[in-house]
Amino acid sequence: MLLQLAFVLIAIVIGARIGGIGLGVLGGMGLAILTFVFGLEPTSPSIDVMLMIAAVIAAASCMQAAGGLDLMVKWAEHLLRSNPSNITILSPLVTYFFTFIAGTGHVAYSVLPVISEVATETKIRPERPLGIAVIASQQAITASPISAATVALLSLLVGQGYQVTLFDILKISVPCTLAGVLAGAFYSLRVGKELVDDPEYQRHLAAGEFNNQKYEAAAVKNKRAAGLSVAIFVLATVAIVLFGSIESLRPVFVTNGVATPLSMAYIIEIIMLTAAALILLVTRTDGSKAVHGSVFSAGMQAVVAIFGIAWMGDTFIAGNMAELKGSIEHFVTEMPWLFGVALFIMSILLFSQAATVRALVPLGIALGISPYTLIALFPAVNGYFFIPNYPTVVAAINLTGPERPILVNISSTILS
Repeated sequence: MLLQLAFVLIAIVIGARIGGIGLGVLGGMGLAILTFVFGLEPTSPSIDVMLMIAAVIAAASCMQAAGGLDLMVKWAEHLLRSNPSNITILSPLVTYFFTFIAGTGHVAYSVLPVISEVATETKIRPERPLGIAVIASQQAITASPISAATVALLSLLVGQGYQVTLFDILKISVPCTLAGVLAGAFYSLRVGKELVDDPEYQRHLAAGEFNNQKYEAAAVKNKRAAGLSVAIFVLATVAIVLFGSIESLRPVFVTNGVATPLSMAYIIEIIMLTAAALILLVTRTDGSKAVHGSVFSAGMQAVVAIFGIAWMGDTFIAGNMAELKGSIEHFVTEMPWLFGVALFIMSILLFSQAATVRALVPLGIALGISPYTLIALFPAVNGYFFIPNYPTVVAAINLTGPERPILVNISSTILS
């Protein structure tokens, strides 16, 4: 088992270093080694989870193509520039809200340059709002009802027969992550010296290394279309929360005399594909534009990651379940919080909350951990800020130096 685990970890580490779809395809290679070398029987891939993510990404990509994300950035820019002294508190709330609505933390790219510029103009250390803003965008993944991670957790728990609703997850994850973000924001208010007292900043300023070039978010060409796309997407999200929280709203179908409500997997897929279609039809947006945006690219990377990494992880766990239960069941039963530590560490390696959920939560279920304990530990999958090499974290770091205007221009093209 230890040798198999070594190959699994090697695949994860190499895949993470390659980036992009590297994590997913290296997971596929690890699966090949587990199957053809060690003789483990592959489990079934997470088809429902991948299709749900694909449907959500389709809708979010169409909203981006219609200008919805640009409009949201304009709103955020107005809010931040109107309240510059509160930038450290407001910026994480803005990125949290963006991710909560869109279901992906990559939308934070678009607002980071605004945060950096407003903070610098107000003589506030930019790393204060930027640092907590990128962490907030990650925390909101486990609070968003349409994120890949939340969908994966709900699918796993319901698939095991637990009577868990989407609202059961949200009523724990939303207040917990919001409380953590606000605590981090207030702590960030005192991080580092004030700019006027920082000799390094004053040296760069005296040398004229700071360019006063003004950053402005991309213009919204058609505000009506952009507004409609945001409204449709938000309404779709609200509908999913309602269907996921109130089972009586779901259609019921009778098969062999047994009445079964429509599964949440199908509901999410149907609603999000419908939302994508409505956005394209109502706003008259070219569907081909949706596949060229950053949301589609990031979402498809998540799908590939879950396809390869989660399949490899499921196969390893299923093939070694007896040994795993025998070695760690006692510790996890006595101290279930240790499973949260495992989720945190694994998320650092995988760079994906959804892939972490799919790789480890099945083990937690097999170990007999309560579904509500698993929900409480769910936010622990937000660990990839621990090593500062995730793209949004790197972007925030690059926006704090005297070369900020150049990097602002680079980052402003990310969503195009």
